[in-house]
Amino acid sequence: MRSRFATDRQLTVRMLTVVFLLGLLYVGFVAALIVLLKSAVLIVVIIGGMLVAQFWYSDRIALYAMHAKEVTAEEEPRLHGAVDRLCTLADMPKPRIAVSRTDLPNAFATGRNADHAVICVTTGLLRRLEPDELDGVLAHELSHVAHRDVAVITIASFLGVLAGLIARFALYSGLMRGRRGSPQLAVVFAAVMGASIAVYTISFLLIRTLSRYRELAADRSAAELTGRPSALASALVKVSGQIARIPTRDLRTAQNFNAFFFAPALGQGRDLSNLLSTHPTLEKRLDALARISARLGEPE
Repeated sequence: MRSRFATDRQLTVRMLTVVFLLGLLYVGFVAALIVLLKSAVLIVVIIGGMLVAQFWYSDRIALYAMHAKEVTAEEEPRLHGAVDRLCTLADMPKPRIAVSRTDLPNAFATGRNADHAVICVTTGLLRRLEPDELDGVLAHELSHVAHRDVAVITIASFLGVLAGLIARFALYSGLMRGRRGSPQLAVVFAAVMGASIAVYTISFLLIRTLSRYRELAADRSAAELTGRPSALASALVKVSGQIARIPTRDLRTAQNFNAFFFAPALGQGRDLSNLLSTHPTLEKRLDALARISARLGEPE
């Protein structure tokens, strides 16, 4: 999709590299399952169907999980007005707009392509941000859509999700069968379990490496589009500070969407610099925005 968001070749190279490596891992994983479980057609049909469903319905799945609802311009004039201005500035199609009625301040973009993209913001975010700060967050999410990295992350995350599900199923099945199962069956379940854990670990690391870079790339694109890096930095500080005050029980569902969120849903006592996070540290993002502000000559 062409837009006024500058092409980020480093992001493109990283996305292609991760997808290629995960593709090799995917093929190897399916081949291993076929050898272990000896049911090629069933495995290919089930895994292929799950992949198509996740890719095709990613927007609906995400909105449903976050209890979000698409809104019209009459229902949310401020939000639609901001997206209209930014899409005109970026020369890109306007995505659908949704609102999740939760106090967790955040936003995310989802959808398999620009024609089926959705930008979702929470009522907690709308309540806390000033207009120029909201513009920065929305421009950040529009950058994800323009660079197609939402679709890439959706596809890339599928293998990790699948491996995690298979590992849980193998563990559950092994525990249920206990000592009644044959030694051969126990070996098969152990092999499936081991392969699933290995695949999950590798995909976990690859996706988080890509995710951290794509967040910096989206910050940079948003700052350059709006010309207000300081407003985006202010939004980051507000959102990160407020998330730390949200009760832990309210963060549990949201944490499944960390790779898509504007800022990760982590509570107090969590040090992002010591985690394999989906996002760079707040300090790193603020430093990058400060450099862009200096380059653009933005007044303090």
